[in-house]
Amino acid sequence: MKPYVIGMYEKAVPGDLTWAGKMDAAVEAGYDFIEMSVDETDAKLARLDWSAEERWELTALMRKKAMPIRTMCLSGHRKYPMGDPDPETEKRGMEIMEKAIELADDLGIRIIQLAGYDVYYKKGNEETSARFVRNLKKAAEMAAKKGIVMGFETMETDFMNTVEKSMRFVNEVNSPYLGVYPDLGNITNAAVAAGTRAEDDLETGRGHLVAMHLKETVPKVFREVRFGTGHVDFAAGIQKAWSLGVRRYVTELWYTGNPAWREELQEAVTMMKEHLDRLK
Repeated sequence: MKPYVIGMYEKAVPGDLTWAGKMDAAVEAGYDFIEMSVDETDAKLARLDWSAEERWELTALMRKKAMPIRTMCLSGHRKYPMGDPDPETEKRGMEIMEKAIELADDLGIRIIQLAGYDVYYKKGNEETSARFVRNLKKAAEMAAKKGIVMGFETMETDFMNTVEKSMRFVNEVNSPYLGVYPDLGNITNAAVAAGTRAEDDLETGRGHLVAMHLKETVPKVFREVRFGTGHVDFAAGIQKAWSLGVRRYVTELWYTGNPAWREELQEAVTMMKEHLDRLK
């Protein structure tokens, strides 16, 4: 058994690639699995309504290509947050949650990464936060039935931009099926702004970290920063996560139209494997 696994974020490759093409790219770059994106676009949300046949076809393709889909980045709640004060939006958010858990179960996905927002396009308050917690408890019960683990992504907004803030909700829900799936780039930005260290923030999640996103950032810039050009201390962050029991990692980068995207993908996974291999 491998000492760790590292996954490819689906959005790191061109969106018009077929699933077979995405899997081929992941194999070629040296990844162990793919993280599926279910974002707020209609096209991605439509995946939640795939037929049984479509789900079986995808699982068969995973076996054929020897490239499983094992985590899901569920960011569709940006548009339909579980803490939204509008009952119809809240209802849609919970439908998305239930369908995502069912899809994960059918595809063999182990972890669903949740966006750490009570609301996104609206201003949050005590009511939205309380509604978010109530629905999280319902989501944890759904996940428990299927044996699917959920983990908060530490985001770019003040609501949940650190592991420590995420743990408030983890402790309140108090379920083995809800933990933290930190984004090293995001917590680095939060730590730099606060004059602290990302490794100390990771420590606050001891016993509750389910996986980790490896992403490059620079102060106040949270995405599309090329690996190796930002300020994230990957060596220290990975070492700390490893000491806390994390063995599943995903490199988070985006396809931006660069014709050399395969090289960027290879560069990212090679760099991260070098750090991880020192810890085996």
